[in-house]
Parts: sequence; C-alpha cells; structure tokens
Amino acid sequence: MTEADERQEYEVVVVGGGPAGLQTALYTTRLGHDTALVDRGGGRAAMMLDTHNVIGVTEDVSGNEFLETARSQLEDYGTDIHRDFVTEAEQLDDGRFRLVANDGAFVAERVVLGVGFNDKRPEPPLPRTGKGLHYCLHCDAYMFVDESVYVMGHSDSAAYVAMIMLNFTDDVDILLRGEEPSWSDETDELVRAHPVDIVSEEISGMNKRDDGWLESFEFEDGSVREYKGGFAMYGSEYNTALFEQLGVELNDDETVPVDDHGRTNVEGVFAVGDITPGHNQIPVAMGKGAKAGIAIHMELREFPKSLDEIRAEGAVGEADVPGISPELLAKAKQFNTSHADD
Repeated sequence: MTEADERQEYEVVVVGGGPAGLQTALYTTRLGHDTALVDRGGGRAAMMLDTHNVIGVTEDVSGNEFLETARSQLEDYGTDIHRDFVTEAEQLDDGRFRLVANDGAFVAERVVLGVGFNDKRPEPPLPRTGKGLHYCLHCDAYMFVDESVYVMGHSDSAAYVAMIMLNFTDDVDILLRGEEPSWSDETDELVRAHPVDIVSEEISGMNKRDDGWLESFEFEDGSVREYKGGFAMYGSEYNTALFEQLGVELNDDETVPVDDHGRTNVEGVFAVGDITPGHNQIPVAMGKGAKAGIAIHMELREFPKSLDEIRAEGAVGEADVPGISPELLAKAKQFNTSHADD
C-alpha cells in the first residue's frame, strides 16, 4: 500500500480512459472540479481501426487517434492524466475514497468507474479485429451491406444477431464451430424459419486477402466459405473488482445498476459506459459520461450556498469567490487566452 502522505487528492477521480470516462472527466474539469483520469491504456475503443457512428468524427480516424485527441483536450483543460492501473478501492471514514494504483494512490470526493468489459474471444484461427472480426453489430453492420457475413457462436445472442443481419444482406451463416446450439427451443424454431445457414463443422483454417482482411474460412469437412467479415458472440467479462471492493451492487449479468446520472447504490461512486446496462456504443457511453459529470458538478459545486449555510456562516464575500481551485483557474485562463482568436 502507498503511504498516505504520498497520495494525491482530487475532487473527482475517473478510472478508465474510454469514451465514457474521458467525457466524464471533460465535464468535471470544465465545470471547475480538480479531476484526475487514471487509465491503464488499451480497451475496446483502442482496438478500433476506424471510428463509426460518432458525428463529427470521420471514418478514417482510428480508435487510438480518437482517444489521443480526447486526452490532449483534457490536458488542455486541466485534467491530470495518469497512466496507471487501479488495483484497490476503499471508502475512508470521512466519506472520501482511496484508490491504490501500481504507481501511487489517490483520494477523491467522487469516484467514477468507467472500466467496461472484455469481449470473450473464440479460439483461433481468427482474422484481425476490425478486419473481418467484429463485436459491435450497431457499429459495423453498415460495412456488410450486400456482403457475405458470418456470426460465430451458439447462444441466443448469436442467433438473433444472425437474423438481424438479414436487414443488411441476404448471405448470413452461423458458425457453431463444432458446438451444439445452446439457444432456446423458441429461438431454434425462429432462426430456422429465416434464410440463415447453420454451419456445424469446426474451422480448420483461414485465408486472408493481400490487405489483411478475411477472405475465407476452411472447415474440417473440406469446405471453404468466403466472407467479408462477421461477428463473434461469446459474451463478455465485466471488470467488477473495484465495484465489489466498494460494496456496489451488481446485476445478475454483472453489469452495474445506476440511476439516470450514473449513481450507484454507494453514495459518491458513479459507473459509466459499457459496465452499465444498455447499448455499448461510443455516443451512448459519451452521453452517460456527460450526465455523470453534470451530476457530480451539481453535488460538488460551491455556489450557490443554501439559506441554512448563509444563516449559519453569513453572506458570501468577494474574497470567497470564484469557487474554482487556483490551478484550474490558471489553466482555464491560459486555455481561453490561447483560443481567443480561434
């Protein structure tokens, strides 16, 4: 454990540098709260070769480029960004939270966990993620319009994704890869009533095009099927360790239940992004982050004082304002001056 006198204190610490965490930190910083973002790097957004469905961001922007631009923005506004991995979390006697990372410790009045999940990957052979292997139907279905598509998996989710893809193309296969279907009888009746081929044989090999995209799969029965790409549907592994340490309730599927602004059942702990229920989309995650950031501001902002505070402490004096730290005040003045002519 890091010694208490080595810890760094903030009003807000955001754990997780995906779109939801970045958006939360942007709001809390610009709304005048000393904020740290602790990010271990990587994540689902970082794996994107192209960014889809984000208005104002063109398709040629990679996930890493998208995230790097966001981090640069946050630093300009005054967010402290730490490349580190938080391993422990606890609530202190004074109600604040202590987070221990590999290289230091942080104390915060509000904690925002945007730690997401990891897609369960099927066994190789597999194409590269983003070049024939995809996980987000709503992000990537558009690129497979009128193309040959596979859905890899044997669950109800796999069957439904295959049927949904019929809205975009007439050539859809479900690849069971030697497994028996685990979907329900009702789903079995439904999927067999749609023009979807169910391929039972395991994949024995894979061929790629010169540009690295998937060209075809070879199967153990000797057949070869060509695909532009497809989706792997094997579920998710949610990163719940910090929530469990803080006593946050989890849903049966290991997502974190929150109110409309990201509050968990533990006061002061917020959850944003893919770790919460709902669509796993960059714009959705950003919206969740923005709402959490505004909610935190409403809880932490210095002014207006309540009538009870005024009656007990007296009127607010000129020396008491503005309600922003000297560090953020200087950063905001620097930023506004540098962008005055933009």
